[in-house]
Amino acid sequence: MDLGTTDTAAAKTFYGPLFGWEFEDQTDDGGHVVYSLAKLGGRNAAGLMEQPPGQRDMGIPPTWNSYVSVTDADATTGLVEGAGGAVFMQPMDVMDAGRMSVFADPTGAVIGTWQPKNHIGAEAVNETGAFTWNELMTPDVDKAAAFYSTVFGWKAQTEQMGPMTYTMFQLGGDGVAGAMPPPMEGIPPYWGVYFDVDDCDATVADAKARGASVMAEPMDIPPGRFAVLVDPQGAFFNVIKPNPMG
Repeated sequence: MDLGTTDTAAAKTFYGPLFGWEFEDQTDDGGHVVYSLAKLGGRNAAGLMEQPPGQRDMGIPPTWNSYVSVTDADATTGLVEGAGGAVFMQPMDVMDAGRMSVFADPTGAVIGTWQPKNHIGAEAVNETGAFTWNELMTPDVDKAAAFYSTVFGWKAQTEQMGPMTYTMFQLGGDGVAGAMPPPMEGIPPYWGVYFDVDDCDATVADAKARGASVMAEPMDIPPGRFAVLVDPQGAFFNVIKPNPMG
């Protein structure tokens, strides 16, 4: 996943100490920074880039973008429109790192593909300070599930989490992402990201001290204790202290 933001320097200052990240800048031939890799223990944990001007002009806030690893970005993207989605960016090479595309599902949530070449994507996952879960918020989970089944081969399985019905997307029997209706009206469909933390409450307090806003205070759910935050530039993200497995 990567963050498109209006102030990359400020985002580094915020996320670096919050998650223990260090940054490695990628530059073009003119020496201008075009992309930054967030490193956790020397491994790639996330990406960071300047939000495209066109998105700002449209009023789109800074956003965490999610990508699904695929073996053939062209073939996968070719399934999108027939399944009811809309392609925003046709497959393109990102130097020798990989090949990517961006599209929206039929409910409007945007997601990307990543066909790895020299860059596999996130190397640090499911550990403190790293990405641990993707979750789709959409008012029509069934329509979205049918789309992702066609495009990625995901199977949808529903389960009860207290009073809430939660949909788990599975691939080869393993959970790869989740989906649920938004908790209130007016929230547009989107793919959210969760980061693993040692202490949810302490992380929220730290984020607030660094200028973040809290959309949902720490609360306990079956997978762990989580909260919803907005960084100082306006990007939503989630943090969770996972419950022990087994």
